[in-house]
This record gives sequence, C-alpha cells and structure tokens, in this order.
Amino acid sequence: MIFGSISYLNLLPFQVFLKKHLKHSSSKMAFNYKRDVPSAINKALRKGHINAGFISSIESSRYRCTDLGIIANKMVYSVFVIAGASKSDKESATSNQLAKVLNLHGEVLIGDKALKYYLEGGKGIDLSQEWYKQTQLPFVFGRLCFNCYEKRVQTIAKTFIKKPTRIPQYILKKEAKKRGISPKSLLWYLEHISYKMDYKAKKSLKLFLKLST
Repeated sequence: MIFGSISYLNLLPFQVFLKKHLKHSSSKMAFNYKRDVPSAINKALRKGHINAGFISSIESSRYRCTDLGIIANKMVYSVFVIAGASKSDKESATSNQLAKVLNLHGEVLIGDKALKYYLEGGKGIDLSQEWYKQTQLPFVFGRLCFNCYEKRVQTIAKTFIKKPTRIPQYILKKEAKKRGISPKSLLWYLEHISYKMDYKAKKSLKLFLKLST
C-alpha cells in the first residue's frame, strides 16, 4: 500500500503514530509512505499514485473516507488571508476555496509557513475563526480517504483515534528546528488541532461542500 500524508506540522502526531504502528506490523515491508503538500497529495490519489492518504476536504467527496480528519475549532493559526492582491496558495485546495466561500480577498497563506508568519507577528484573517464566526462550527481542512485497502486504512484510523500519540522530545526538537520555531510553540499549535470527525465536524464539512458547489 502506498500512503500519502500532508507534510505539515498539523499531522506530526499521526506521522509519529504511523511510524510506531508500522514498527510492530507484519505488513511494514509492503507499506510505502509519501509526504507532500495538500495539492500534490490530492493529485496523487486522483491519479492512483497512492492508495490512501490525507487529502484536502474539498476533494474528499470523491472517495471513501475514514472518520479521521484535520480539524480546528475557532482559530487554527496556520491558515490566513493576508493583506494584498488576491492570490491563492499553490499548496492548497481547501483553504483557497474557503476564502472564496467566506468572500475574503487577499493572499491565502497556509501550512507551516503561515504558522511561522503568525508567530513572528504577522497579521491576517484566520480562516478557521472566520468560518466559526459565521457557522458556529469547527472547520475540516483535510480527511483520511482511500481508493482501496479499506480494512487496513480503517484500522489505522480507529487505532490512532483511540489513544493520543506522545511526540518524543528528539522528534519535537528536530521538527521545530526544521521549521524555525520553538518546541513550545509547536506543542501550543497542536493543541488547536483535533482529528476525530464527530457530528459537528461532519455537519461542517457537509455545509462547506454545499456552499462550494
């Protein structure tokens, strides 16, 4: 199975979990892992280059999906519209569409670069917070979907949801250094991300997809 994952910090807990899960799995040798930005993972699943992965929520209606997502309630701190000429982020699909749904104009900025921008004092409109203001719902940025290997993918998703994953200090420091932020800021950021697609998250995604048609 070829598994795709968004290469942002918001999925670091899952990446750590998956590494541990595979370490104790007899199917490790048959498992390949690909990380990239959301738009590239979307394309890879669409073309069949991967069998399952976290994709942009705007693309999720095309596939069978698990109850595992990338969800923010109110502020997310890594998805902004900032002042300037209207410009999409080439790494994004969902956030570009969300800006349109919310009728916000400016430059869309997502991911780790957006988090660093905020931590360094940058100003902008947090798209997750703006969505909450208008809907009173959390926002689903991504979702774990698949085109085959349903049993294996569902097992991975359910196992991850059951028990929070602790990030070892050496990984925390390594990933923070790579992004130019502090380990403390990284952990603070992850406190604003959840992964279980509960009733409100599903309701929110359904509304977003409806408004996007």
